[in-house]
Amino acid sequence: MARVIFYEKPGCKNNTRQKVLLTAAGHEVVAYSLLTEPWTVEKLRSFFGDRPVIEWFNKAAPRVKSGEVNPENITAENALIMMLRDPLLIRRPLIQVGDRREIGFDVEKIDTWIGLKPVDESLQQMSEKLMQQDLQGCANKDNHDHHHGQGGCKNHKQ
Repeated sequence: MARVIFYEKPGCKNNTRQKVLLTAAGHEVVAYSLLTEPWTVEKLRSFFGDRPVIEWFNKAAPRVKSGEVNPENITAENALIMMLRDPLLIRRPLIQVGDRREIGFDVEKIDTWIGLKPVDESLQQMSEKLMQQDLQGCANKDNHDHHHGQGGCKNHKQ
């Protein structure tokens, strides 16, 4: 089992589901707030690997949804500066296991990487159900009008 460093937006339902899935698989999850982490350009950049800049952005971020920020037209350097100033722009979660760092929660990729099979049969059904859900972005992005401030989404806090 792995020690998973997990940068999240506190109160985000999908981040909570993602942590439950990791914990059910026997991983130790060490969660940090993406919003209050003292990011540097180098540290943040290390999570993005060779992904295109557009994939670095949280599509549900208020500034992206409003059109104020268009990830298609932003250089890597400018994207990093914007994300340091407004961490809500960062696609989440950011995950680190050992020296490897990734963004987002692609169930198949994470299962192949560290495994998501539950360690206890009693967790099997719950894990399977979670793995079938879309665990990317905001869990309630289309269900209601809400705002993601410097904390958890007020409409789906745990």
